[in-house]
Amino acid sequence: MTAFRKTLLAATALAMLASSAFAQDVSVLRIGLDGSENEADQMRNAQCVADQLKAATGVSEVQLFPSPDYNGVIQGLLGGTIDIAVMGASSYAAIYLKDPNAVDPILTTVGADGSTGYYSLMVARKDSGFKTVADLKGKKLGFADPDSTSGYLVPNVALPAAIGMPVKEFFSETGFGGGHENLVLGVLDHKFDAGTTFGSGVGDWAEGYSSGNLHTMVAKGILDTDDIVELWRSPLIPNGPLMVSNKLPEDMKGKVEAFFKDLPGKDLACFQGFTGGENTGFTEVDASFYQTIIDARKSVIGG
Repeated sequence: MTAFRKTLLAATALAMLASSAFAQDVSVLRIGLDGSENEADQMRNAQCVADQLKAATGVSEVQLFPSPDYNGVIQGLLGGTIDIAVMGASSYAAIYLKDPNAVDPILTTVGADGSTGYYSLMVARKDSGFKTVADLKGKKLGFADPDSTSGYLVPNVALPAAIGMPVKEFFSETGFGGGHENLVLGVLDHKFDAGTTFGSGVGDWAEGYSSGNLHTMVAKGILDTDDIVELWRSPLIPNGPLMVSNKLPEDMKGKVEAFFKDLPGKDLACFQGFTGGENTGFTEVDASFYQTIIDARKSVIGG
């Protein structure tokens, strides 16, 4: 046997061994949770997904990995330590701009009104006396998270048209609340004069609209919308994607996608808890659905 043939056979054997080892490694699936609300609630709302995904895919375990911020999940998806996550479009854009092949955006939610979009909403305390965003000149604005679409990226793109100047020139100070829930609590606690969060913008204001952070906070009993006022809303933002790591084998990715597609019909309560509102289902998307957000993030943040 020639040296070349020996080398070729050895390389083939190693490749087969690596492939086999990787296939065996998919005994665990890891879901990242981005810290947009408190960890205990995120874990509780995702547990039904973990239990049912385990049965649907045949893996031995589905692990939930809560992160205190969005970037922890972004880095996990880039590094292959997280397999699945539902996040905002800006978080997907952050991943895409670092490595366009790291994940696939495969599904997004369909809202109560049939739309696949939502809004960035600026809120303030009702007793502040603020009526419009113009009243906030020289005040302190809070953002949710630097990787949040509605809580940072879109306001920085869209607000200048409403206030007539760059955000940093209009407000005396800006800061971050540490996730959407904490941001709104910070507004209520006078840490910020106003803050940017998100919601469907449709449905009953008393319920915090039909989905989004305000809706979730009202449902948990930690927000009364009589205590806040909406000062501004953005243009429609595409709903964030369910992302799946491309480090997973294609057959496993197919099982994961099939599970999530079927989840609303099989367990609507689990689906709505996991996605944070009165959503009706998932619909297929791909990278092109998020191109405007990718372009905006590249322009505003740079990656």
